Amino acid sequence: MTTYTLGDAARILKVSPARLRYWERTDLVQPQTASGDHALFGFRDLVCLRAILSLLEEGVPLRRIRRNVELLRDRLPELDDPLGSLRLWVEGSERIVIRHEGVLLEPDGQMVLDFGTDFAVCEAVTPISTAAESGDEHEETAEECFERGCRLDVESATVKQAIDAYLRGIELAPDFADCHCNLGAVYYNAGDRVAARRCFERCLEIDEQHVEAHFNLANLLEEDGCNEMSLHHYQAALAADPLYSDLHINLALLYEKLGRGLQAGRHWRRYLQLDAEGAWSDVARRRLERDD
Repeated sequence: MTTYTLGDAARILKVSPARLRYWERTDLVQPQTASGDHALFGFRDLVCLRAILSLLEEGVPLRRIRRNVELLRDRLPELDDPLGSLRLWVEGSERIVIRHEGVLLEPDGQMVLDFGTDFAVCEAVTPISTAAESGDEHEETAEECFERGCRLDVESATVKQAIDAYLRGIELAPDFADCHCNLGAVYYNAGDRVAARRCFERCLEIDEQHVEAHFNLANLLEEDGCNEMSLHHYQAALAADPLYSDLHINLALLYEKLGRGLQAGRHWRRYLQLDAEGAWSDVARRRLERDD
């Protein structure tokens, strides 16, 4: 079975690794296989992730998706693929249903009559968008602020809104490590290196094994000429996720800069094992051929 690292999955789905890692860490997604302690995603996992993104694009709040997945895991444990089973009732609606054994169901297990129209719902079935989620009419949660920031930080025109979203998430949940890390990345891309470093360091105070925070801080420190400090953070990121292919590129380049060719070669080889056709694969092969 073909499997994909978290970085591979993020590239395929065009989402940030931090966003995907957060969904995995909070148990929204449950990869089917693993290498040691590290998740590997199969094709079915990618389909499930695509289902989350599709629902988010349709305007379904993440808390509703999470709540429905939890309901399905609890009430229909025989479902192998609860995420992939979720569907909107009709386009433009926020009502979520599943088809199970030929029957349309609300995730709480109640049956929906399928007559081809949204008006065919049984009177006994309460739409999830109302009483079944009586807490929906409240302010945005920290997790939703984080998701909003993830959607906004990919476009230069919406960077300011992304910063506001992450700051609001941190205001609601001061120890939300991923919010601090993503905010740091936005500041870094905007050229505010002092604010970026502060965010990465705060993230690591909360979660000392946060891969993206170590990786991003290492990048920043290397650019500032702090090579040994940078190496420390790259190595910490490697300990947390040895399958992160881009990390091996950066380590190889830094070791070359430090004149440590043997260590550089190890990371070029590891990179090729993880991503033989990647953007840096030709560079890696040339470096290894040069040093043979």
